[in-house]
Amino acid sequence: MSHKISASRLKDRIAAVASGRELAILDVREEGVYAEGHLLFASTCPLSRLELLAPSLVPRRDVAVVVMDGGAGEDLAERAATRLTALGWSDVAVLENGLAGWREAGFEVFGGMNVPSKAFGELVELRLGTPHVTAHQLRIMMDRGDDLVVLDSRPMDEFRMMNIPGALDCPVSELVYRVRDLAPDADRTVVVNCAGRTRSILGAQSLINAGVPNRVVALEDGTMGWHLAGYELERNQSRMAPAPSPEALQIAAGRAARIAERAGVREVEYAELNQWRADTGRTTYVFDVRLPEEYEAGHLAGSRHAIGVQLTQKTDAFMATLGARVVVVDDDGVRARLAAAWLRQMGWDASVLAGGLSEGPTASGPDRGDVAGLDGATRESVAPRMLAVSQMRGRVHLLDLSRSLTFARGHIPGARFAIRSRFADSLSRLAPGDIVLTCEDGTLSRLAAPEVAALGRNVKVLAGGNAAWRREKLPWETGRGDPLDELEDEAFWRPYERASGQEEAMHRYLSWEKGLIGQIERDGDARFEVIDFSAV
Repeated sequence: MSHKISASRLKDRIAAVASGRELAILDVREEGVYAEGHLLFASTCPLSRLELLAPSLVPRRDVAVVVMDGGAGEDLAERAATRLTALGWSDVAVLENGLAGWREAGFEVFGGMNVPSKAFGELVELRLGTPHVTAHQLRIMMDRGDDLVVLDSRPMDEFRMMNIPGALDCPVSELVYRVRDLAPDADRTVVVNCAGRTRSILGAQSLINAGVPNRVVALEDGTMGWHLAGYELERNQSRMAPAPSPEALQIAAGRAARIAERAGVREVEYAELNQWRADTGRTTYVFDVRLPEEYEAGHLAGSRHAIGVQLTQKTDAFMATLGARVVVVDDDGVRARLAAAWLRQMGWDASVLAGGLSEGPTASGPDRGDVAGLDGATRESVAPRMLAVSQMRGRVHLLDLSRSLTFARGHIPGARFAIRSRFADSLSRLAPGDIVLTCEDGTLSRLAAPEVAALGRNVKVLAGGNAAWRREKLPWETGRGDPLDELEDEAFWRPYERASGQEEAMHRYLSWEKGLIGQIERDGDARFEVIDFSAV
């Protein structure tokens, strides 16, 4: 049994982060359940994916970690604590009676995902009065031919889902970097949008903070507001704002430097960064905030990838250790400084690497992250074409451990969505027969296979997972199929990705975002400091 920590004691520990005591809070329920209610600074780290997520969320293994579930008799937190301890985390406690105990103590419970970042965005708009236009106002401006450019502040994968007609993709962290050539005339209006509110607000305010002379406005409620107003969206577009010209880059660099200085962002030399990395008493995260293709072409060895817009939009998804250092890296200092400035206002001890990529050894390729416990987690595998033969003969149960949204977008015919942490119950409902596990790339299947074997079932893993199946050009289908487990990670279904009830979900989502400030004030643990750059 792991040692327990009471809700009141945990509340005190959260407050102690301000005095230099690091703390990580991991909620080990599935994301959909987490989204129904959780602690403000608890990062979602489902037990079913713990080995994939924990090494990045909590890289220093002697930091104080509190794991939690819903309480009321759940055993997820105890199981997670046992697994973390076995994997090398040495200071793990379980929140006594989980979320139920937190509620009983009278503390604030938050719904939704990425709450710290969302709440900060709302506070920025409240404190700074970020100007905005409604969808109807923007439609009028477009119809009468106003001189304007619409910049979508989301990553390209989200832009491709849907966008305002004529918009260019330009993530928040890229706006100051790229805007000069898009709006060289001060008479051109710059409209910034996202799917909802946060990135519209932070994107528009980034340009205003930078002193861009144009009129800059956020599109109120983003593409959701546009859809709810009855206007059509474009889909499957890939228009990206062009990289800056040399002159525009020089202007952007000056603007970013002024913002960083005002926000207290310091530069860290590479030698000092190495000292921080070797420091066993404090966590240091290192993030490269450029676009994915730039990171893959070459990045600082040991840095993680988090495009700047996502790092500031989803701080809790990248960093669970409160009180840690954050070093932000890019190739020219513009995007790193802007991301670090926002992080500092959100309460993080953020710096930038002086000299960027030129200072240390580099590596190439995608950010694959670390996986805990993968050594020794092998199991007999089956090649894609052999699995196809076995399926035709009706000899196997094929369970897909991918996220439910990934599963719905495409899976092997006959596969059933399953959640690893539910095996003890769900496998008992399966008829006799061998089990084959698959997932996105085969990693999670390898981790889960010994648990299936421990329950007395013959199990194999699909070699290379669904990616290998696709490479063989074997049959593929979409939809939810016949899930073995409830879709407890449904939080990943954004309102505009739902098969039905989109408008209701959009209204609910937008109302939730707008209500976060009141909750933040009642909770009292956030250390946000919104800087008014116009006052300088």
